[in-house]
Amino acid sequence: MADALHFTGNHEADVLLAEEPLALLIGFALDQQVPVQTAFSGPLKLKQRFGTLDARAIATADPGQLEQSFREKPAIHRFPGSMAKRVQELAAVIDDEYGGRAERVWTDAADGDDLRRRIGALPGFGKMKVTALGAVLAKRFGVQAAQDLVPNHPTLGDVDSAEALEAYQAKKRAHKAEMRAKQSS
Repeated sequence: MADALHFTGNHEADVLLAEEPLALLIGFALDQQVPVQTAFSGPLKLKQRFGTLDARAIATADPGQLEQSFREKPAIHRFPGSMAKRVQELAAVIDDEYGGRAERVWTDAADGDDLRRRIGALPGFGKMKVTALGAVLAKRFGVQAAQDLVPNHPTLGDVDSAEALEAYQAKKRAHKAEMRAKQSS
């Protein structure tokens, strides 16, 4: 099992991602239209500003108070209002369906198909995030059910150091350019 996920360049944030399953899910929820480092630094910022990463506390928080935690400078995300709402919705699902224990999304999954369904049902988790989270769970945490979700292109699951993050981001840019070229031809 990973003792840190090298997604941010901040040791404390990277350790939190590995130790706190809800932090990992929040990081993936925030991983949209911002650099990886910004998205995955968000859970630590939220914990520092809001005081906890407890799913029930986030789910039942006053939306305005939670949004303020996102808007405080520097903002957690470039779209603090919509992302505060998404994280609150994510926390509500974790609280309601998984008893507040985010790791149950994968520990209770019967197989790869069940895990794909569970992750895909989370607010803000489309196909790309399902495979990316699956790759992290399979490659960094040894989650057997996640093995079927690992795609045949580079993902965050391949990142095991700061250098690997740089290499991943370069490969991701190349992969996206290749996909755009295929779509336009």
